[in-house]
Amino acid sequence: MVKKAEKSDVEKLTKELLVSRRNGCQQVSDAVLKTADNYGEGYKKFMNTAKTERETVAYAVVKAEKAGFVPFEAGKKYKAGDKVYVNNRGKSMILAVIGEEGCRNGVRIAASHIDSPRLDLKPHPLYEKDDLALFKTHYYGGIKKYQWTTVPLSMHGCVVLKNGKSVTVNIGEKEGDPQFCVTDLLVHLADDQMKKSLAKGVSGENLNILIGSRPVRADECENLVKLNVMKILHNIYGITEEDFLSADIEFVPAAKAVDIGFDRSMIGAYGNDDKVCAYPALTAVLDAKNPKQTIITVLADREEIGSYGCTGLNSEFLHYFVADLAESEGLEARHVLSKSKCLSADVTAALDPTYEDAYDPMNANYINNGVGVAKYTGGRGKSGTSEATAEFVGEIRRLFDKEGVLWQIGEMGKVDLGGGGTVAMFISRLNVDVVDIGVPVLSMHSPFEVISKLDLYMTYKGILSFYEAD
Repeated sequence: MVKKAEKSDVEKLTKELLVSRRNGCQQVSDAVLKTADNYGEGYKKFMNTAKTERETVAYAVVKAEKAGFVPFEAGKKYKAGDKVYVNNRGKSMILAVIGEEGCRNGVRIAASHIDSPRLDLKPHPLYEKDDLALFKTHYYGGIKKYQWTTVPLSMHGCVVLKNGKSVTVNIGEKEGDPQFCVTDLLVHLADDQMKKSLAKGVSGENLNILIGSRPVRADECENLVKLNVMKILHNIYGITEEDFLSADIEFVPAAKAVDIGFDRSMIGAYGNDDKVCAYPALTAVLDAKNPKQTIITVLADREEIGSYGCTGLNSEFLHYFVADLAESEGLEARHVLSKSKCLSADVTAALDPTYEDAYDPMNANYINNGVGVAKYTGGRGKSGTSEATAEFVGEIRRLFDKEGVLWQIGEMGKVDLGGGGTVAMFISRLNVDVVDIGVPVLSMHSPFEVISKLDLYMTYKGILSFYEAD
């Protein structure tokens, strides 16, 4: 007869051999939770200041220069400890600290994106109908269109006037500012609308923004409400209707970042995807001390539409920067990149108990369980993923464990439901080892997304430990 194992032996084996999923708040000290809460306060201020990619870059430039970063000069030789940045057209950015070894053993990169789903203006946006003035929009990125109706919106961006002058626009964020919205049909008249699928209940062409109703006082004239709107904009910014042809105008939710829950453990805000990873990547490069290898934070644009364009990571701006660094040290860029490593810092989905059927609970990321690691992203048959090597995942796993970084590993959702891509695939194209990490998010791509303060802080701690690794 085989002797039964003692309970203590089973418990020991269980601890040694099996994965245990415990709420992260039970695994860290009260001091760590307090530090995470304090870090979250800085993040909320950032989120209320930097709602668009242009505003994020402007914020990062101020913080970088205050920390001793200077504009990068190609051809200049830099020494260990030098801090440089590249502002790419005001919409994406690179920050770097030169390491003790320079680039000869590769560089360490943390890349995140700073664009988010939103409503952009069409080239000819302004019109008047039935005594109301409206803007026509073209939505940007993946959205559920119905979520963008009846939400208070603010107007952000820049307009290049006919004379070439650039004017910054920001309306709807300050106390007392007017705000805007997309209207929806009252339920009493919506029988036909409510018979449609969620995808078709609101069409893209109906995401029109309500901006005015009072006409210029005049008789026998057309478009007087429209004219009054332009009169106001011209008085404030010097804008004419034609100037919308050369403008980057975004409408985003006007809500401020706020604590969520009686316990204040979470933060709700527009644009958590992916500023919740961009902020840790930025603060980590500002805070890193004496890195051995040169460290690089990339704040990229255009990820939500495939990273295309000269400010997205499907362009060559990161490659060119590394090439310039390599050349200044007498090295070839391809040799530097082949030894380099990258954390693609983008959000992942947090398991939502209300919609649990969309997830694989065994392979999901959970709120408060730390920074999420993804060996691969993509959709269905791993389409659109770079997939990190087992060796690199093992390296990050050991590093995080050593440095006390709370982390978890999971996938976006069930295999057949699809998933999302990140900037990882474009950096891996440069022969760089890349693994995806990021903060789990509830209500991703909605006008109001939710994250955990503990997960946010652990993402910062993870990137910082990666930068300062031996």
